[in-house]
Amino acid sequence: MASRAAFKRLNKEYLAIQANPPPFITAKPLESNILEWHYVLRGPPDTPYEGGEYHGRLRFPSEYPYKPPAIQMITPSGRFQTNTNICMSMSNYHPNTWNPAWSVATILNGMLSFMVEEEVTTGSIRISNADRKSLARKSFAFNRANKLFCDIFPELRTVNSAAATTAADTSAVQKVAADDVNVKDGAQTSVPSTPKLVQRQSRNGQTRQVAATGSSTRATNAGVAHNNGTGTGATAAAAQLTGMSRKWIVLFVFLAYLFASKVLSRILSA
Repeated sequence: MASRAAFKRLNKEYLAIQANPPPFITAKPLESNILEWHYVLRGPPDTPYEGGEYHGRLRFPSEYPYKPPAIQMITPSGRFQTNTNICMSMSNYHPNTWNPAWSVATILNGMLSFMVEEEVTTGSIRISNADRKSLARKSFAFNRANKLFCDIFPELRTVNSAAATTAADTSAVQKVAADDVNVKDGAQTSVPSTPKLVQRQSRNGQTRQVAATGSSTRATNAGVAHNNGTGTGATAAAAQLTGMSRKWIVLFVFLAYLFASKVLSRILSA
């Protein structure tokens, strides 16, 4: 049975994951037991797990968040043994390295990162990438044949495994890319077209700028060209004024010389 602290913390984390799902990750607790969570990891692009859908479970102790959970994977992946506790720094194998500030999202992000690596640990296996790709293609059918999976994730029963990686995951990654767009010293970093669409949806303050130009790079370059033109004109005007000043000075000196010569000649003739 969950302690009051564990119940409060896990309920808070569930609400946070529902409000802001991590890329490639779906997770929720059992309705009958908040200490048992089930997750689905979607294979990231450019990995042997791309297009795969990997169901697993987290079993939290009643002392959570002061003690770590046990981590298992149920869907065959070619990376971990099925229904076997996996040794990770965030699992119950290493309570001495556990940090109570870590959350369900932290654990599953760490799990996903660990999955695409090749580090050998208790609960891991190693097979060829070709076999892992084959298991990724079969994962969709495997999960739909699992009653537990269908009961916990009814919303995923009709979702194609290859398409599951797209909408939410790509949107989250693109939002991060759009937030990294900065203009510094008249130079614009390269920005692909898709993050600009996200930028238009998420940043009302910059909507007009992006929509009006169609390309922030062109707008920046135009601004640089305008500034360069203005600076050149100002320099030419300053040079012209300097030339005119010199002419007046020479004329003044010449007239002063004539005046002094006449005065001097009158003094001498007297």
